Amino acid sequence: MNVPFSKYQGTGNDFILVDNRNKAYSDISREEIKRICDRRFSIGADGFMLLNLKEGYDFEMKYFNSDGNPGSMCGNGGRCIIRFAYDLGIHKESYHFLASDGEHEAEIDTGSNIINLKMKDVPGYKEVDGVYIIDTGSPHYIKFVSDVMDLDVVKLGTEIRYSEPYAKDGINVNFVEEKGSDEIIVRTYERGVEDETFSCGTGVTACAIICHHNDVGYNDVTVITKGGKLVVKYDRSYENGYTNIWLCGPAEKAFEGKTEVYMKKSIA
Repeated sequence: MNVPFSKYQGTGNDFILVDNRNKAYSDISREEIKRICDRRFSIGADGFMLLNLKEGYDFEMKYFNSDGNPGSMCGNGGRCIIRFAYDLGIHKESYHFLASDGEHEAEIDTGSNIINLKMKDVPGYKEVDGVYIIDTGSPHYIKFVSDVMDLDVVKLGTEIRYSEPYAKDGINVNFVEEKGSDEIIVRTYERGVEDETFSCGTGVTACAIICHHNDVGYNDVTVITKGGKLVVKYDRSYENGYTNIWLCGPAEKAFEGKTEVYMKKSIA
């Protein structure tokens, strides 16, 4: 079957998006998703998404990692699917959609391509021997380093991701360099992609939360990734942890086309 698709990217984190509101493409197999996400033999992407209808929401975001398996929340993917929805004619001042980790809100500035995505609240994190574990819709391992751009992120990330206790379910591995009280550099090894990506939205959010510069109150952190710059804004309190979390940055279409895909076991 010929499947129309659009390719979007947010700070270099790229995705294949398919309009599935008529349910015509619900039976794309995991093997086919893996194949079309291959950068050498097909379109190539960090992830694949179906935009589905969902009662009570503007749409549902159905996300798959580039290995073909269903994925957890993807922050940059969430921003890209908002741009996709707008380009499909779903024009809203604010969006309300469903993802794997629950409900999300988003806003779009059509003039600048900036998408503001509200992330789930985070009650807190764990810290052991200078390593931080936090869930921002996806689980993240965070380690502070100096000269982050000189690291072999794939080698180190692979070792951590496949070590105990993370080997079975996987974890995203982030390396962070602080540039100031409100600016950091982040590089991320992503599970499901099993490689470094140019940017990871939930990872950027996780690292910004760990790097809060106010003990209580409003925080605004600029995050530099290999693919560009993002801003994470949130409120922090002793009672509620981290709330009102927004991931803000650009998202835009790279190109669109059609690809031949075989339909097999239903995944939608």
